[in-house]
Amino acid sequence: MPSNTTASSAKKKGRRARLIVIVLVLALVAGIGYGTFWGVSTVRAAYPQTTGTLELPGLSAPVDVKRDAHGVPQIYASTDEDLFRAQGYVQAQDRFWEMDVRRHMTSGRLSEMFGKEQVDTDAFLRTLGWRQVAQREYDTKLSPQTKKYLQAYAAGVNAYLEGKEGRDVSVEYAALAFANDYKIEPWTPVDSVAWLKAMAWDLRGNMEEEIDRSLMTSRLSDAQIKQLYPAYPSGLHKPILDKGGVDKDKGEFDPERTGSSDADSSGSAARGGRSNTPDGAAQGVRTQLSALSESLDKIPALLGPSGNGIGSNSWVVSGKYTTSGKPLLANDPHLAPQLPSLWYQMGLHCRERTATCGYDVAGYTFSGMPGVIIGHNQDIAWGLTNLGADVTDLYLQKVSDRGYQYGGKEVPFTIRDEVIKVAGSTPRTITVRSTNNGPLVSDRSSELEKVGEKAPVTNSAPDRGEGYAVALRWTALDPGKSMDAVFALNRATNFAEFRAAAKDFEVPSQNLIYADAKGAEGHIGYQAPGRIPVRAAGHDGTMPAPGWDPAYTWKGMIPFEELPYEQDPQRGYIVTANQAVIDAEKYPYLITKDWGYGSRSQRINDLIESKTKDGGKISPDDMRTMQMDNRSEIATLLNPLLLKIDISDPYVREAQKLLEGWDYTQEPDSAAAAYFNAVWRNVLKLAFGDKLPKELRVEGDCINVRPADSTGPVDEQNKLVRECGERDPDTAQPDGGDRWYEVVRPLLKNEKSEWWKTAPSRRDAGSETRDQLLKRAMEDARWELTAKLGKDVSTWSWGRLHQLNLDNQTLGKEGPSVLRSMLNRGPWNLGGGEAAVNATGWNAAGGYGVIWVPSMRMVVNVGDWDKSRWINLSGASGHAYHPNYTDQTDLWARGELLDWAYSSRAVEAATKDSLQLTPRK
Repeated sequence: MPSNTTASSAKKKGRRARLIVIVLVLALVAGIGYGTFWGVSTVRAAYPQTTGTLELPGLSAPVDVKRDAHGVPQIYASTDEDLFRAQGYVQAQDRFWEMDVRRHMTSGRLSEMFGKEQVDTDAFLRTLGWRQVAQREYDTKLSPQTKKYLQAYAAGVNAYLEGKEGRDVSVEYAALAFANDYKIEPWTPVDSVAWLKAMAWDLRGNMEEEIDRSLMTSRLSDAQIKQLYPAYPSGLHKPILDKGGVDKDKGEFDPERTGSSDADSSGSAARGGRSNTPDGAAQGVRTQLSALSESLDKIPALLGPSGNGIGSNSWVVSGKYTTSGKPLLANDPHLAPQLPSLWYQMGLHCRERTATCGYDVAGYTFSGMPGVIIGHNQDIAWGLTNLGADVTDLYLQKVSDRGYQYGGKEVPFTIRDEVIKVAGSTPRTITVRSTNNGPLVSDRSSELEKVGEKAPVTNSAPDRGEGYAVALRWTALDPGKSMDAVFALNRATNFAEFRAAAKDFEVPSQNLIYADAKGAEGHIGYQAPGRIPVRAAGHDGTMPAPGWDPAYTWKGMIPFEELPYEQDPQRGYIVTANQAVIDAEKYPYLITKDWGYGSRSQRINDLIESKTKDGGKISPDDMRTMQMDNRSEIATLLNPLLLKIDISDPYVREAQKLLEGWDYTQEPDSAAAAYFNAVWRNVLKLAFGDKLPKELRVEGDCINVRPADSTGPVDEQNKLVRECGERDPDTAQPDGGDRWYEVVRPLLKNEKSEWWKTAPSRRDAGSETRDQLLKRAMEDARWELTAKLGKDVSTWSWGRLHQLNLDNQTLGKEGPSVLRSMLNRGPWNLGGGEAAVNATGWNAAGGYGVIWVPSMRMVVNVGDWDKSRWINLSGASGHAYHPNYTDQTDLWARGELLDWAYSSRAVEAATKDSLQLTPRK
């Protein structure tokens, strides 16, 4: 269809995989004439001072900043406020461009930096209102102490910026100056708070699944959709907690409870509620949800592609089972690869613990936000993974120019106007309309103006008129106290204080694991925190809900006292890797219907059990080895069947032989892993991908299909039409994650399932059975890899297909080639894969490239802190060509860890550069 080319071209603009589009004048490439000399000299001009002495206004006493050979700073101060003031200064030294872009994104102001291409993204983010919520948090929710810390941090950032032009801060500003006259603004405390909204957005739960299920209704039956979203395989993959439940009499979670929770009727209904939107309304919003999905794709994904890939591994082992006799704790969050890394390693130390200086903490921080997110202090260690709680719902709203229907009445909108300033162009004004179920996200798309025109609703729904709008209800749009929780966690000294801190960690909802060295063997623990909604009976959050019906309004939040936790479980370890928290039959509340499916978590459980059986002990190096485990679970299921396929073509048979004797590990140099993953990708495409609606298939993937609304045989009146996919490659389906493992697992036993049937093509007569489809997939994979890797299978390797590129998230995406070459690094050939413990994720619908990674790795030796080890994806510096720009990446790719100095003696021994920040005279 001619329009597809135009539409595809338009959709490519603004995709979140291409975070920022900037058109710089040709002078940057050709007119300057100095090429690399200009670039390197300009970059080096912004390198920070890391030795000697600098004045920092507002300090009460000198502060020491000690950096090791990798540029990791350890800060020593005499007061809390001095400590966080220095943290702001130091992070701005290394990472201010990253911080500045992030705050413009969270406030919907990217257009001020990068021009009109970002207006639609800004409009959507303004509609969500992240910045307004962050301001309300700062004004009404956060403690006076937290506000003082945020103010001190902002003052430190601004002290670094004082008197500097953009080119003195980062080379990106020097390049940006060719496009506009952007000026850096002072940092504010709310800029730091708003970052938590971006983090919460990318960890928001099942919103994409809710959209995808609705979109699938155009081509698949309810039964088929249910097959593509199977129940969590609790018989195969253990939940985080093996027991526990809510004690109704006490109104709190009992981690020792072994029987049923005797859930009340509302809890039971919420847990097992129906999954279809009442009155069939979901079918009437396919067009609108498709456009909403495109809007979501435009939002910069600072953490990673939404969906199955976003996750993490963490586990903690009791001292009873470790070589040290104290707990060991490991963590590796799986996030989008970017340059610089999302994480910034740092230590924050009070020279002496006093009433006015209470911190001695080290770990991974976010540039732009004070405190430590993951790490340890002198008493405890903690890690986190995404809980995956369903904290968003889409609501269909019957609207008019005046308001929206709710409970049989018309309620006026809450309305505000937003002015979007645009570099090089005139400002744009948008009107944001909100309902009791949240802002109307459908207002941000012209396609969404036609909401529900063909909705097959019954008389119980409002008259469709011109259709339904779509509102977003999300816990992060209510002010909270997560920033208070960060500081409380940094100060916690025991499990009770850890849980008290977790109570305020409202969004994003995370799995928090814990360890201390107290007592003979130390203690380990787990807490599930967060604001998780209690839904109405009959609504399970898997499909859009009717916003006009009060019965579907959220009924409150799960009380913190009733959220799952445990301390020192008898099994001696705790594993969290985005699997179910607890058996749904033991817990009265619905946390989500869309857990991760537990492949990684079960593999970690199995590795721990195999190591500790018969009295074995786990060492820190064992923990590191587990982090690099790259075994493929789907290969254990599928590979034996592939080897039984009768292949007559000698070239395909040559590839099939690679699978003989393969141990299912995905090493970078493995030809078998390369071929198997190509076969898996083609199995998914043939069995499922070609049957999905165009809104879910990868952009540009075109097939001939029956029109979605047609019935009867294909004939002259009902011809096949050519439909091309519309989804960004990083988020298209089928993505090949472990949900698809559970989709395929039962089908492998049903050789004549409808899913194995494919239409005839120019190459064959189509397939009718499992083995026919597998044979076709093996053939297609052979020719695909021949094109990508060459004819000689002995030269194939998984790493050549599965490559990591680290791109600067702004100018490194679509700036001029000379600038991209300056800012970007790679490729690295990686092992691992989707749903492996070494989760170097890739999307099977889009290709083999790495789209999420273990963004850092750490193994904490609890109590003997200086024997802990850590690594970052890139390096401490955000300045291209700086020695610490990507100096950790080679080590990270090989699975190596660096020594993590914590004590003053160890820090002093590791120090390469010393900088003293002094009060202004």
